[in-house]
Amino acid sequence: MTERIQIPALAAEGYRTIVKLDGYVGRNIEEPLGDLIKLRASQINGCTYCVDMHSVDLQGRGFPLRKVFAVSAWRESPWFDERERTALELTEAVTLIHEDGVPDELYERALAEFGEEGLANMLLAIATINVWNRVAIPTRMQPPSL
Repeated sequence: MTERIQIPALAAEGYRTIVKLDGYVGRNIEEPLGDLIKLRASQINGCTYCVDMHSVDLQGRGFPLRKVFAVSAWRESPWFDERERTALELTEAVTLIHEDGVPDELYERALAEFGEEGLANMLLAIATINVWNRVAIPTRMQPPSL
């Protein structure tokens, strides 16, 4: 597949705005939660470019490779702690918001786990990766060659 258009060149100001939001999120979400959120949302959305990027980022930070592979099956995996599970479940609910929204029980659990400011930043992080996915998929952004 060939990349369709270059949004950074055609809509530079808008693209820079997304980059700025992404930078904010990166400074305000602890790792590895930030990359777990990005990887899980990208898996759900089918964004090859982002799945590759965030898998590589996790691996580069020393995150166990088997745990990277297990993100798609995190509910069945014994390797995720409660904080990671809450972040992944919230990521799924927000990414698939059209299905059931964000159930009150999950919202309350996330609020208890992350606090108000942490939850606000978590929601911005989930929204941001969904924006990136919606830029990368229709423009057919491709990951670097193997």
